[in-house]
Formats: sequence, C-alpha cells, structure tokens
Amino acid sequence: MENFSVRAPRVFERPSKPFTRRALGAAHVVADPLSTRDPWLEAAIDWDATIAYRKHLWSWGLGIAEAMDTAQRGMGLDWTNSLELVRRTLDAAKDVPGAFVASGAGTDHLAPTQDLKFEQVIAAYEMQCAAIEKLGGRIILMASRALAACAKSPDDYARVYDRILSQVKQPVFIHWLGEMFDPALEGYWGYTDHNKAMDVCLDMLRRNAAKVEGIKISLLDKDKEIAMRRRLPQGVAMYTGDDFNFAELIEGDAQSHSEALLGIFDSIAPAASAALSALAADDRAAYHAILAPTVPLSRHIFCSPTRFYKTGVVFMAWLNGHQEHFVMLGGQQSARNILHLAELFRLADAAGLLADPPLACARMKQLLAVHGIAA
Repeated sequence: MENFSVRAPRVFERPSKPFTRRALGAAHVVADPLSTRDPWLEAAIDWDATIAYRKHLWSWGLGIAEAMDTAQRGMGLDWTNSLELVRRTLDAAKDVPGAFVASGAGTDHLAPTQDLKFEQVIAAYEMQCAAIEKLGGRIILMASRALAACAKSPDDYARVYDRILSQVKQPVFIHWLGEMFDPALEGYWGYTDHNKAMDVCLDMLRRNAAKVEGIKISLLDKDKEIAMRRRLPQGVAMYTGDDFNFAELIEGDAQSHSEALLGIFDSIAPAASAALSALAADDRAAYHAILAPTVPLSRHIFCSPTRFYKTGVVFMAWLNGHQEHFVMLGGQQSARNILHLAELFRLADAAGLLADPPLACARMKQLLAVHGIAA
C-alpha cells in the first residue's frame, strides 16, 4: 500500500431520462455483524442498511432484481428471510417514483434429493410464486436445485415450467443460472451440453411466450447468449447475466441486443447508469469509454470459483461506505483470499469507482492489518 497511490474518483451524473435498455441490478444484503445468531446456521440481516442500498441503486435509474443469488440466495439467505426481503423492498419502492422490482421465486425451501416427486417441486414453486404475488410482486423464476436433482429427462423440466407458467398472474423473468454460478445446476434442462439445453429451453419459451417477459442466462459465454437471443420468440427479451461480456451484449448488434440483469451492477451502479445514459443518447464511444475500465473489475470479481463473487460485491460496498463492516451471511467474507481482494481494490481504483479514496484506503489498510500485512 505504501507504493500505491489511488486516483480521484470518476464523477457521474444521475440519469435525467429513461434508458433505452431495461437494466436491473441484482442487489446484495447487508449482514448484521452484532447479531448473536450463529452465522453458519442463521441469517442475520441489517434491514435498514439493506434497504438503503436498494435506494442507492434506484437513485441511479436501475431496477432491482431482489432475493437472487447476489443476495446469497441458497448460500446463506433462506426462503423465510428472502420473502421478508421482498416485502421490505416492495414497501420501500412505493416511495420511489419509477422504482422497479422483480423478485426471485424458486424451490429453495425444499431439500434437493433424488427421491423428490415432481409434484413436490411444482408445489414448492407454486408456494413461492403465490407468496410474492400476494405482496404485489413481479416474479423471476429461478432455476431449481430440487428439479435438477430429481429430473430424469428434458421432458421433466418442460412439465414443471409449463405448469408454473400456466398459473402466474403476470409475465415472469426466467433465470437460467449456469453451473459456474451453482454447481448443483449442472445439466439443467436435461443436458450438460448447453446447446442442447438451449433447444429445450427455447421450446418451453415458445409454448409459454405470453407468460414470459424475458430470460436471463448466466453462462458467461457471449456467443451462446447471442445465438439464443436470435432464436427467442417474439415478445421475449434476452437479459444478459454475463458479467464478463456485458458491455458488448447490452450494446448489441445490427440484429438485436440484450437487456441487463446483472450482479455486477450492484458494484458499478454509477458507471453503469452513466454508460446507459450515453447509449440512450447514441453516444457509443462514451458508453464504451465508461464501461471499459469496469470489465476487468467485473471479470475479477466473477472469476472462478464464480459462486464466490458475492464476497467481492460486498467488499466493494464496504470500501465505498455503503456499510460499516465487511461481514457477510454465513461468514462468506472468507470465501476470497486477501490477494484477490487487494487486486479488486486496485481494479476498482483503475475504474475510478472508489467514491471516497481516503475511506477506501483506510478500510483496505484495516483488512491488510487483520491479515498480518503492514501497510
């Protein structure tokens, strides 16, 4: 740290007009570091700080993808707390003009065992969808570990999704989360080959197009996303979940573009907002100039093992003063090593995303000291 000098942060203006892309940030939760709950067994959430962060994202023109994997869903955040999170976020949205929220419904209260029956998986999805709809919420239909565990063929996936989509009140967002984000989801849609899995998913989307707002795929492969984007039924949008290649996928090409539902937007909201405003003004040079420095940062945060990216997201929020501690549900601040976090700090500075450099430096020095490193 003695030989490293941080630069002045980049200054971004909040949007004055709507974006030409729908942009949702998957938001993290802030743990309560003073709770007496055992952090490996029970989620302890600082609700005020958690909702304050959603207001921060809304202030930059972003929508919220609530209770998703960025919020440690399935990795520290259980269904009971997820529903409470959805309730509180929807309540907060009522006071924010234009605030958009879509919330994750899955089957995570059901243990993913091979002896499950499909009726149980369907019932689990139905219960969570109904609970969110009762609150007036929009649904993001999350991939199911339980379904992946008990499915024997692609037809099993079709059966479950057809049933759930026939019942939803409003068009939903489908989320295909790749195995790099959750190893338990390998072989989703009935195939380990993503191209074959894509065929199954597309068939389901064609049958249910009227009930689907869009599909988010998180495969970290831009060519697969573009290939699927070109084949989507009319009226179904592609939402990129590619935290490696999001800039070019959102910009799009002569044929199509991707909307955005991204975990990295939690960490780069000001830059993402400014870039989307530039794109809306058709200033593509400015769009890329703003986002280009954020791509190396995002690729680092989401590097393998990708499922531990949440640690980097919360680390960024701490560095930038959005929470007073670097503590996560389940103690998952330990999921990344100190060298990873030091490089993240450097890349965040290179992107001009350390909003208060003296504060960020002080906190980085504290963390280094905990690891026995003098700075």
